[in-house]
Amino acid sequence: MATAADTVAEPDESIAESVFDCVGNTPVVALNRLFPQPEFDVLAKLELMNPGGSMKDRSARYIVDSGLRDGSITPGCRLVESSSGNFGIALAMAARVRGLRFTCVLDPKTTTANIALLRSLGTDVEMVDDVDEAGGYLHSRIRRVNELLAADPDAVWINQYANDRNWQAHYHGTGAELAEQLVRPPEYLFAAVSTTGSILGCARRLREEFPGMRVIAVDAVGSVIFGGAPGPRDIPGIGSSRVPELCRPEEIDEVVYVDDVAAAKGCRELLATEGVFAGGSTGAVVAAIQRTLPRLDRPGRIVAVFPDRGDRYLDLVYDDNWLAGVHQRRTEHSS
Repeated sequence: MATAADTVAEPDESIAESVFDCVGNTPVVALNRLFPQPEFDVLAKLELMNPGGSMKDRSARYIVDSGLRDGSITPGCRLVESSSGNFGIALAMAARVRGLRFTCVLDPKTTTANIALLRSLGTDVEMVDDVDEAGGYLHSRIRRVNELLAADPDAVWINQYANDRNWQAHYHGTGAELAEQLVRPPEYLFAAVSTTGSILGCARRLREEFPGMRVIAVDAVGSVIFGGAPGPRDIPGIGSSRVPELCRPEEIDEVVYVDDVAAAKGCRELLATEGVFAGGSTGAVVAAIQRTLPRLDRPGRIVAVFPDRGDRYLDLVYDDNWLAGVHQRRTEHSS
């Protein structure tokens, strides 16, 4: 007869309830091969290792789950958002997991891989192809969003450019994790910008621990977020043709502008040296660090946020024909 002493307790299983429970807890890695300078310590927060492939998983989960808790998002409603890809994919995952409908408004610069993935996730894809007054598509996408909201009283616009829960997701997520992962203070934070939610959330949390840290925003040439001249941009996920409502320039110490060619080269150098397969905005961060490093105070510690992975950019920054075409257009524009 078995006794209590004979019974062996089974170990607790660690099983997530959904893929969205796997968002976060991304690693920090040293980039000693790409940046071998002994007087600098360059670290990268690999947000590209989130299950949806980007840091946008954090904001999508936080916004949707917070909305479901407070009733601003109701069960079964339709989410609507304008997105260049990664946030749309993250929202599509959230909609699948939480039983919601989702319409994503895209433009011709969205990669074919992102469009295919969105449709595979059951997203209703709305494509706008009319260039707006700023020379891009963002204003056209927003106009289409407003048309969709007017046609469906149950639709909810996520509005990542103005939603405070965007930066809060990174304050409580990315930034909080970095504050715990880093013992020695970083002198610099480098992060790409589009809505500015991720850089502000990270900076606000990290400055609570490391008040002397300088925040360096990496923006795209042609973006108007910080007053730059509007111009063509081919890499999605970085820059904007309007100033986000979330933007607080007074919290940014410096802005470094990176063009498409430099961003593509940054991606390729990162892959060749560190084996990190990253997207275009990550390449822009790499290029910004390379350009800025010679004039930074030494010794120094840099922490960089790497937003997304590279598989959705195979027909852009990793394509030699695309890169040659960008080179040619830039040469023609400057001549």
